[in-house]
Amino acid sequence: MRAASPAAAAVGGALRGGGERGSGGGPRMESSDLGGRQQGPIWHRKPSPAARRGVIVNIIHSVKGYHSKTIRFLNVAFDSSGDSLLAGDHQGNIYVFDLNGNRFNLVQRTMQACTALAFNLRRKTEFLVALADYSIKCFDIETKELVSWMRGHDSSVSSISVHGSGRYAITTSTDTAQLWDLDTFQRKRKLNVRQSVGIQKVFFLPLSNTILSCFKDNSVFAWEFDTLRCKYQLPTPVEGSVLLYKVFAVTRDGRIFVAGGKSNHLHLWCLESKQLIRIIQMPAKVRAVRHLEFLTDSFDGGSNQPPPPMFKAVEDSSKCTSEANKLMMRVTSGRSEWPWKSKGSKIQTRLLKLQVNTSLENKENELPGGLNKKRLRALLKGFGEYPAKYRMFVWRSLLQLPENHLAFSSLIDKGTHSAFVNIQNEYPIKSMKLLRVLQRTLSALAHWSAIFAETPYIPLLAFPFVKLFQNNQLICFEVVATVVVNFCQHWFEYFPNPPVNVLSMLENVLAHHDKELLQHLITYSVTSQVYAWPLLETLFSEVLTREEWLKVFDNIFSNHPSYFLMIVVAYIICSRAPLLHCNQTADFEYFFHHRNNLDINVVIKEAYHLMEATPPDIHPQHMLDDFIPLTKGQYPVFNKYPKFIVDYQTQEWERIRQDEIEYLRERQLAHELEAKAQEWKAEDEAWYRKQKLLKEAEEQKRKMLLEEEEKLVEQRQRLAAVKRELKVKELQFLDASRRRFLKYQQDQRQMELKRLDDEIARKVSMREQETAATVQDVEARRMELESQRQLFEQHLIKDQEAVTQEMKEEVDARQRKVDLEDRLVQRLMEIDREEKQKAQIVAEENLAKAEQKCIDTDWRLQVLHKLRRDDQDREKRYEEIAKLLHDNRVKEAELLKAMREAEEKKWEEVTQKKAQLEEEQKAAAAADEHRKWFLEDKMNDALELAEKLQSEDGYFERLRDLKARRTERGIELQQVPRSGNICLNDFSASESSSHMSLDRRREELACQERELMAEVRRLRQKLTSRARTRHPPTRFPATKWTP
Repeated sequence: MRAASPAAAAVGGALRGGGERGSGGGPRMESSDLGGRQQGPIWHRKPSPAARRGVIVNIIHSVKGYHSKTIRFLNVAFDSSGDSLLAGDHQGNIYVFDLNGNRFNLVQRTMQACTALAFNLRRKTEFLVALADYSIKCFDIETKELVSWMRGHDSSVSSISVHGSGRYAITTSTDTAQLWDLDTFQRKRKLNVRQSVGIQKVFFLPLSNTILSCFKDNSVFAWEFDTLRCKYQLPTPVEGSVLLYKVFAVTRDGRIFVAGGKSNHLHLWCLESKQLIRIIQMPAKVRAVRHLEFLTDSFDGGSNQPPPPMFKAVEDSSKCTSEANKLMMRVTSGRSEWPWKSKGSKIQTRLLKLQVNTSLENKENELPGGLNKKRLRALLKGFGEYPAKYRMFVWRSLLQLPENHLAFSSLIDKGTHSAFVNIQNEYPIKSMKLLRVLQRTLSALAHWSAIFAETPYIPLLAFPFVKLFQNNQLICFEVVATVVVNFCQHWFEYFPNPPVNVLSMLENVLAHHDKELLQHLITYSVTSQVYAWPLLETLFSEVLTREEWLKVFDNIFSNHPSYFLMIVVAYIICSRAPLLHCNQTADFEYFFHHRNNLDINVVIKEAYHLMEATPPDIHPQHMLDDFIPLTKGQYPVFNKYPKFIVDYQTQEWERIRQDEIEYLRERQLAHELEAKAQEWKAEDEAWYRKQKLLKEAEEQKRKMLLEEEEKLVEQRQRLAAVKRELKVKELQFLDASRRRFLKYQQDQRQMELKRLDDEIARKVSMREQETAATVQDVEARRMELESQRQLFEQHLIKDQEAVTQEMKEEVDARQRKVDLEDRLVQRLMEIDREEKQKAQIVAEENLAKAEQKCIDTDWRLQVLHKLRRDDQDREKRYEEIAKLLHDNRVKEAELLKAMREAEEKKWEEVTQKKAQLEEEQKAAAAADEHRKWFLEDKMNDALELAEKLQSEDGYFERLRDLKARRTERGIELQQVPRSGNICLNDFSASESSSHMSLDRRREELACQERELMAEVRRLRQKLTSRARTRHPPTRFPATKWTP
């Protein structure tokens, strides 16, 4: 078989194979026994598939106990991914195997064999299981709870097909196929056929909305899923190749369809063309095909191309059913049209409408499964019994069984009760399966209530139901428990004696309806314990056949619990004729323990008559409770018995059992001691006999050894002579060989020495050549590094010369500016000397200029100091660079890196110096503008003063000269660069003597001079404060210029 993944296929094959072993020379596959575990690992080591069959692990389920056995797995279903699978055995245990996680888990115990499984639903944690009672249940693997219970089939469900969406499923049995909605778990459609035809399989085609139905007469129909109309029918195969289809398979794309059966031929159909495209013939030893599956090929994915004949075939000796000549299909609900096949093989349609039941039933008569108790009684009175096909279903509905799986599992898990361990000794049943079911059911009853472990007739009471429900232990247990609770009321109140109160009720009813028979029984001392109790404790199983017993219990389960007692009385009354002829107690006992020639229908009618004709004061119906079903979830507490007696008997039985165990242990010990003593005695006798034989053998061996020693001495003498001769020959041979080997070794060493000399000479020459080449490479590298160093030094020298030249040009420019300023000041001072009255004013101005010059000188000193520090830093960097050049001659990479770092630092500093120099030049230009404005202002004041004096004296000519000079001075000032600084420290403070004649009005001029001096003093203070604000005085250490 083949599933979605190779691992899944291998495990599934092992489960279905029933424990196949690797054969031949291939490796032995690992076997995993589930045993009594509910969960655990699948394999204990990494799986290694067998070489010949590809089986990863062989999973078996064995049970150890009194009857050790291996439980067979019946069905396997994989999920859509192929990583997990479900497996169900014939006891109803369902396991889920996670192949990726290497874990298995027991997810459900259905207590009955499963006939089909499906594990690819829309809800991935749910799965469908078809059971032996013809029902389908849905369980959840995580919560382990029942999700839904679907009924409707009248025979075993053989297959479950799930739609690709996971929302719909088709369940197939031999007589019908039903379509279910998995969201609501309601039946949507039903396909019925005639019994003479039968259905083989109905399933969904992959990747389409088509349903394919295959019937036992080899007819194959395709239906539209949405409308349920017939799309097509495959034609009948050609003559000579007809086979009865039983197994089918379809490719994953739904295009190729293969069918096989009880033959060695396979029919390969193309569903698109509806044609039989190939007939595959397998070997002659293949007689039947049990299962078909397409294997995915590597080039087509199992889609379009017809695959090679890779099918699994096993022999099957089962006979095929005969062909049917008619096929009819119909629907039971809805308005869909289904075709039916007539004798003429023509497809017709038939429209059926859903009949609506408008009758209202009493809620008290409603039963589970849609049945009605009142209608069942009417049916029972009309036919006398229920249909055998539906009897089990009707009984379960009448008894309203809760099907408490968990509660029953807990009782089963407690194991076999000690009271029923050796039940096979008391009840030797041939069928071991029936014996195990009986033992398990009785143990569950004993664990439920202790009274059943002490009741001697409980196996007789339960055996008929065990035999009837042996394939479903849960239903069997609940039926027996329901019978005990409802139909065995007040039975255990007088335990361990028979139920005297119940027997008294029976005797009262018998006395009322047949006093003569009762008097006859009393006459021969036949009590109710003889004529009534055997019927009660065996539930009529000893006196009725199977069909009669089933018919009786059809009526018992359909009526009040008191009807059971009326059946007993009716049986006695209907047997009055043979009973009146009995006069021995043994005859009475034999009569009520064996089958008798009695019409059971008459007994049933008599029981109904007794139910109606019995007076209320003695009617058991007023003394017994109404029918009460078992509670759901947990079973009710059953304690209607004398607990102290049961406990005492339990203690006594336990004490007797312990005594018996102790006695058996002592007896076993005595037997072991006796056997051991006999063994020791036999061992002693055997040892003495052995010693005697050994002594005789030793004497014989001694004589033989003496003879052998004499022969050995002679042989040794002859051997010594031969050895001497051989030794001499060996020494001669060794001497010759030694000489020959020495000569050969000497020649080899000479050749080796010669070869080594040649090799040494060759290596020396090669080493010299390599050394010379290396020296040349080193010299070339050194020269290259030297040239690079010289080139770098040249670049550095050029950069240094450029910087030095730039500094010289800057200093020259500044010197030219200073000279120009000096000349300008000299001219101004000459003009001021000509005026005697302004001598002091000019002195004050010179003082202000001197202070300003001092400030400018300090600023220049600061600039020069900074330049000197830059030169020193540059010298230090040159030294570091020279050192790096010297150190990096060996390592070229480090030299280049140091050069880049030095170059980056140098350019950063140059950029900073240029920025600082530009800022200082801007500040000097601003100072020049201010001084220019100040000098122009003062010159204007002097000219105004001279104009005032022009009207008083005759020196107007000198004033014109002064104006001309002022104009020239303005032109020169305009020609002075704005970036230069005006220096005033070279001005001489000598007294100015004017050659003009100022004799007149000297007093007025003196007064004006004082006012002008006061104004000049204010201006000087103002200029000084501005200069200090702009250039604060800084003291520098003494500096020295170096060429």
